Amino acid sequence: MTGLYYEEFEVGQTIEHEKRRTVSESDNQRFCDMTMNQQPLHLDEEFASDTQFGERLVNGLFTMSLAVGVSIPDTTDGTIVANLSYDNVSHPNPVFHGDTLRAQTTVLDKRETSDGERGIVTMKVEVFNQDDDLVCEFERTALSLKKANVDEA
Repeated sequence: MTGLYYEEFEVGQTIEHEKRRTVSESDNQRFCDMTMNQQPLHLDEEFASDTQFGERLVNGLFTMSLAVGVSIPDTTDGTIVANLSYDNVSHPNPVFHGDTLRAQTTVLDKRETSDGERGIVTMKVEVFNQDDDLVCEFERTALSLKKANVDEA
């Protein structure tokens, strides 16, 4: 378990996630297949070549999901009760096959639950490509375990 307990999160803290991932055509194809997303901008090279992008784009939900996965070991691995929400999602720049993505998480807010047994942590996750262009950002709110309560169990 490598995640942080509620007490270990600090508002303003930024975590640079070491794991990076180069996105392949196969990643995009499988994600679209699994989610039944048949948007031709993601799957049809001929269609996409006539768009402003000139080529297929990686599914934005794949990009977001990848960022969540990359961030979990450093934030909530084994210390989470549940993800509560994903908010303010944006994709300011496209992701293409072959792009290498990295992520960072900044803690925006934290507060104890009304019973004091757990905590709610809101984090901003930012995703960048190999050129340091911001390609996705969103807020993730998680219900977190408190270390004090785990140690007592």
